[in-house]
Amino acid sequence: MRGQDTQQAGMFSYLSPEERVPVTHPLRPIRQSVDTALTALSPQLAKLDAHTGRPSIAPEQLLRGLLLQVLYRLRSERLLMEALQSNLLFRWFVGLDLDAPVWAVTVFTKNRDRVLAGAVATAFFEQVLAQAKAQRLLSDEHFTVDGTLIEAWAGQKSFKQKTDAAPVPPTEDPGNPSVDFRDERRTNATHASTTDLEARRYKQAAGQEAPLGFLGHVLMENRHGLVVNACLTQATGTAAREAARALVRERPGRQRVTLGGDKNYDTHAFVQDLRAVQGTPPVAQHTTNRASAMDGRTTRHPGYAVSQQKRKRVEEIVGWLKTVGLLRKVKLRGVQRVDWLCTFAAAVYTLVRMRNLVEAAA
Repeated sequence: MRGQDTQQAGMFSYLSPEERVPVTHPLRPIRQSVDTALTALSPQLAKLDAHTGRPSIAPEQLLRGLLLQVLYRLRSERLLMEALQSNLLFRWFVGLDLDAPVWAVTVFTKNRDRVLAGAVATAFFEQVLAQAKAQRLLSDEHFTVDGTLIEAWAGQKSFKQKTDAAPVPPTEDPGNPSVDFRDERRTNATHASTTDLEARRYKQAAGQEAPLGFLGHVLMENRHGLVVNACLTQATGTAAREAARALVRERPGRQRVTLGGDKNYDTHAFVQDLRAVQGTPPVAQHTTNRASAMDGRTTRHPGYAVSQQKRKRVEEIVGWLKTVGLLRKVKLRGVQRVDWLCTFAAAVYTLVRMRNLVEAAA
């Protein structure tokens, strides 16, 4: 018998969002880990709000929403609010009831800016790493470091010469004037972006363009490929090696470690500094342009070849952060705010990686 294509709106629902989400859904273990981390951060999150006035968005719900924005590559908060309006899975993950109103975009962004001003991303990342350590997923001996260019939310037309003179109003469309850069030497020493003052032009290789951006750095442990630290710096020629040394100094413990990397880290200064802080640098050797700083003290050991094989996994992390983690071209401005997003995206990647490792071992 053919069924009838009719629909009658029900007045009541006897199933909660918790019952509608499948038990085997991949977001369930992530939600459990996030709730554990946010429970530990509750005293710190309580300091973000005033004790008077109207209630704001719960910081826990705000962070869960930002986590969904990273996982599902939602380019803006407006798209996130639209998804929360109609997506039952998103409502369950964030913690909204079925009949709860979705926040206005401006309200969400203002509350987000308050969270960005605090060191919440770093504290959240530390709680995630504490869970990984409790499950014996972290290595404290062998690491790999890598850096990548993160494009800033600023165009080349905003990169103007530093001067105290009053700007000349354009004769054409002021929103998109024609600019001729031919025969003009534009460097970070003489020019700056009027959109993002902390963004710098950076060329990754000869013959390529030099977009405005920052440099993001990740430190990976080699056992399971988990991110154990992340940071962001201004884009300079030595920023990658300086960040790598800082990440090693900030590691817990002071036992001797190995730190692999690509050919960019094969410099005499970096190798000597790393050995001075109880580190062994199994970085890739330069074969052209300049002599390698690596010698037989490191390359003669079988572990050097193993480190070269393991270090390629860090490229997967960088690729995930840029394609999924919204770090290919960031919409936030300034080193501090972009660093917050970089750390938070690294924490989200670690959560996903932890879930996969636990499921594979089960």
